[in-house]
Amino acid sequence: MTQPAHIGLIGLGTMGAMLALNIAEKGFPIAVWNRTISVTHGFKAEAGSLAPMITPTETLADLVAAIKPPRAIILMVPAGQAVDDQIEALRPLMDRDDLIIDAGNALFHDTNRRAAEAAKLGPHFLGIGVSGGEEGARHGPAIMGGGERADWDRVAPVLNAIAAKYKGTPCADYMGPAGAGHFVKAVHNGIEYADMQMIAEVYGVMRDGLGMAADAVAQTLKSWNAGPLQSYLIEISGEVSAAIDTHSGKPMLDMILDRAGQKGTGRWTVIEAQHLAATIPAIESAVMARNLSSRLDERRAGEAVFGAAPTGKSGLTLAQLEQAMIAGKILCYAQGFALISAASKEFGWPMPLPEIARVWREGCIIRSSMLNDMATALTDDPTRNLMLAPFFADHLKGSQSALRAVVADAAMNGIAVPALSSGLAWFDSMRTARGTANMIQAQRDFFGAHGFERVDGLADKHGPWAGHGI
Repeated sequence: MTQPAHIGLIGLGTMGAMLALNIAEKGFPIAVWNRTISVTHGFKAEAGSLAPMITPTETLADLVAAIKPPRAIILMVPAGQAVDDQIEALRPLMDRDDLIIDAGNALFHDTNRRAAEAAKLGPHFLGIGVSGGEEGARHGPAIMGGGERADWDRVAPVLNAIAAKYKGTPCADYMGPAGAGHFVKAVHNGIEYADMQMIAEVYGVMRDGLGMAADAVAQTLKSWNAGPLQSYLIEISGEVSAAIDTHSGKPMLDMILDRAGQKGTGRWTVIEAQHLAATIPAIESAVMARNLSSRLDERRAGEAVFGAAPTGKSGLTLAQLEQAMIAGKILCYAQGFALISAASKEFGWPMPLPEIARVWREGCIIRSSMLNDMATALTDDPTRNLMLAPFFADHLKGSQSALRAVVADAAMNGIAVPALSSGLAWFDSMRTARGTANMIQAQRDFFGAHGFERVDGLADKHGPWAGHGI
């Protein structure tokens, strides 16, 4: 007789299938359902030694019946209407004390709405961000939970068991109410966009500015991965740079069209930052660069009119590029954590910044050796911008000149480095006590009488233009 399942899962696409195998491997019997019945049975048939832990079901009613109450069912379906449709289909089959867990890349506003509906209609609802791709889902992702704390605690034994581990500590934690988990996951993806873009920009300088072949780029990135830049993204960038195309025998990178895709989470991050008046220019520039990459015909037309940038003209050293990447990475993460802090204040979510950094140390795409130091810095003072923490301030003092050199050299040689250059502009704005917004305030007062604050504290809020103050 098949033992009752401890948990259920809907959606046996790549991520869902890998997550289900992870759950089974950790000792939790699981019931699964997929819209295509043959996929469900095929999944069990191919599960090998884990097959006894898996109960395939052909209807949603069968799925619910196969799970030991109070039930918990994970949704691994595309974000948007598919999630709402699945919840509506499950609601009449489940008890109010049961739990639905959306583990997809949901827009956090949708998660807020679903959590509010669940509080009225049942069953309970959690929105969890899961990062790590196919490999992470199978062997240990980073997990960011949002919803009622009691609901998180109820399934935490499963989620902690399947999560990646950093020195034995699960990379899974509760982020806050309602959509907090999905919000943190969106910021994670925004940082991911910026980190990937900065690596691509430095690759562009090596390829076009220094005339380096792909194998030389690979060796450079692999050496960087042994130092302060050690991270998953640097590691895989070295691997893809070294790969050879099996069809042409040429470097794989040389055969890939430079038109990048995206699923929208980076765009969501940028849009929300604007609503929160949070400054994340490195992430904004990365999203812009992906959008621009799709305009291939226009870029080709631009090169035909203005000519290609000269190649092999850069005077930069690889040491300068490495230091520029270190600076850019710190600034990118600082912007991301500042955005989370702004959301925490706006929505009344006491999101634990140090724990977020700890969750990201393993399993997720942006895992990096720097995150442990970031967790320490945020523990010391979670209200302080990360770039001002002594450890990272010292790094920036030592690497900012290299970042300036890279941005300047790239500009002089026509190599686009939008994320690195916007990161530098943000850094310079953040380190300038008196900027130039006084000119903007004067302009606004001149054409709209909007008023301004005075440095001497006087009550006169307008300038002498248009006869005022005379």
